[in-house]
Amino acid sequence: MTALLRYQSGLLLRSQRWLAPLLLYAAFVGVGVRAGEPVLGALGFTAAALLPVTAWAVRICLTQEPPAARSVVAAAAGRARAHLAALLVGAAWPVLVGAVAVLGVTALGDRRGVPAPAALVTGLLAALTCASTGAVVGALTARPFLGPPGWSVTALVLGSLLAFVTTGSPAKHAMTALVTGARVTTADPPWLACAGSLLLAGATAVFACRATARLE
Repeated sequence: MTALLRYQSGLLLRSQRWLAPLLLYAAFVGVGVRAGEPVLGALGFTAAALLPVTAWAVRICLTQEPPAARSVVAAAAGRARAHLAALLVGAAWPVLVGAVAVLGVTALGDRRGVPAPAALVTGLLAALTCASTGAVVGALTARPFLGPPGWSVTALVLGSLLAFVTTGSPAKHAMTALVTGARVTTADPPWLACAGSLLLAGATAVFACRATARLE
């Protein structure tokens, strides 16, 4: 699996396809977050922006290989393991970028009434929740479920929007907790939402890998 992760990471870095999602995230955070604003609200926006960015990154990693190269890797390592490696790489780097953004927002935001450690933990959990939910959206809107780019991108955008408004969505729960907390200057870390998003992402990864092994 280590070799597969290195292979997928190398493909992503050399292709420079990671640049567009990264710039989109930087634009979201740069426009939506200002120094000195209430830290919980800023952290909520920072985490929310990770959802579509992670979905996009996962889709990039799942579609970046030429068909011939994908067949060779699948023959050597198995389709399910190759698909899992692409999923992990696509989801991992947005989490790292989001963690850095949370650190910066926590340092620059107005933390009156909110201790820095509490704000940091809350922001990191919210970021992980949104990134995991975005990974679910990305996994379900790429191969083997959707092939044509037009349908895939359309489903990705709609799926990202639904993840913010659907009752029971971990991302919606985490965002609601932060928005409410920004009004009362306190918020409980979204542990349950984070755990739920990770379980959902794990189940989706298993489903996608099995579907890849059967359908491709």
